[in-house]
Amino acid sequence: MERMDFKSNNPAMDFISRNNSKPATFEAYDIGRNAEESAERMDGTFIGQIVSISSLKVDIFMEKPVVKVRDRVFTERSGRKYWFEVAEIKGSVASAICFNNTKGLSRGLKVYLSGTGLEAPYDDQILGHMFSSYGEPIDNSGVSGYNKRNIYDKSLEMSEIIIDGDILWTGIKVLDFFAPMRKGFKMGLLGGAGVGKTVLIKELINNVYKGLRSNSVFVGVGERSREGRDLYDEMLEAELIDKISMVFGQMGDNAMSRSRAMYTGLTCAEYLRDEKKQDVLLFIDNIYRMVQANAEIATELAHMPIENGYSPALLTEISEVEERINSTEDGSITSFQAIFIPADDITDGAVHAISKHLDGQVVLDRKVAEKGLYPAINVFATTSTLIDPEVIGDRHFRLVEKSLSILSRYEELEQIVAVLGIDELSESDHNIFFRARKLRNYFSQPMFVAEQYTGIPGEFVAIGDVLDDVEAIISGDLDDVEEQDFTYIGAYLKTRK
Repeated sequence: MERMDFKSNNPAMDFISRNNSKPATFEAYDIGRNAEESAERMDGTFIGQIVSISSLKVDIFMEKPVVKVRDRVFTERSGRKYWFEVAEIKGSVASAICFNNTKGLSRGLKVYLSGTGLEAPYDDQILGHMFSSYGEPIDNSGVSGYNKRNIYDKSLEMSEIIIDGDILWTGIKVLDFFAPMRKGFKMGLLGGAGVGKTVLIKELINNVYKGLRSNSVFVGVGERSREGRDLYDEMLEAELIDKISMVFGQMGDNAMSRSRAMYTGLTCAEYLRDEKKQDVLLFIDNIYRMVQANAEIATELAHMPIENGYSPALLTEISEVEERINSTEDGSITSFQAIFIPADDITDGAVHAISKHLDGQVVLDRKVAEKGLYPAINVFATTSTLIDPEVIGDRHFRLVEKSLSILSRYEELEQIVAVLGIDELSESDHNIFFRARKLRNYFSQPMFVAEQYTGIPGEFVAIGDVLDDVEAIISGDLDDVEEQDFTYIGAYLKTRK
């Protein structure tokens, strides 16, 4: 073959030309050389060299165009292996996002294509353990030898999805009454620190396991490592650790880790649904952090941002995750998704994009917690698309409407009583005032996971008992009962018989 001097307008190609020991020719990039490079590395195929480096990304000039977006590649320096995921390909240059950091790398390092993409654990060993976004155990448990699966592989066909699955009763009165869920539901979980979010999550895990013998997955996306450790220790103390798999992309991790935690967590949840045939609870804290991480990656790739600096692929990125949370004939994934609302702007583009996929929301309120009533749920802000007479029945629907009406009137009467006193209320308002207080107290509940702190045995309350009790309170049948008798109990009428 005749030698030809190779001159390119591509800076990446020119860099390779300048740094080769012999003039750049077509012969320098033939299959023979690629075969020699492959022989050097049995765990990967040589694809090219690094031509530029930033804190999050490297650009790779590909001598052999065998790489696809989301392929996993690596390089080595001083005995350390650096892993990347290909995010974008333009001509002969691939941009790859680093799993950790690029410190210590330099231009000219050889890059190899791994035999597999990014994988997550996919067997029974996921339970009782905590993993990183890249499927590596981070709880010092020594777990190893588990089966793995590519985190992007699973995508349900429309024919596989069940949209009218059974209602998932949790045994928690306030949730089952005001915000019932169907298997495969996506519920937003809104609430700050100190309002009982972790206790509610643990109780849901406990109750769903007892009722359905199913397990749960917790995904920490961009949250503090201290909170992850606290949750792990609390699950261990509550003897729930063997019923949950945990995945953490911590706040201190780079954008790649924070953005891929969701996919790894979903892979674990899909194993329980598809292989173990279970109804799984998936807790995501906080899904907004995934949006932020994707925005950082998009900025690194020089993509033009949309409003508020979000990735131009915002809707696609959210849909790709949310569409994997569904029910099938084998099982279901029901999710609770904590959502950070930037600047309390509910119209924020990312919040709106996430909310479009939700079937309801549960709002934990500090004002309710200050009254000593747990779960501290704001029943006015808590919603569910199942509050429909054709789904939950006329009786349940009617009692929800009547309860909200009474509780709403009670808030108005509280202000009147604070100024004028209770004696100034009419007989009708007097009845509403005290029945509302009984109703409010009734929706507090002793938790199984809090028994060691409260000394009160936990209660799992069937929805039928809840409807009977609420109906009796609203109708006045229990007017002779003191309001404190409704605080932290299970079913009232059932226990009085």
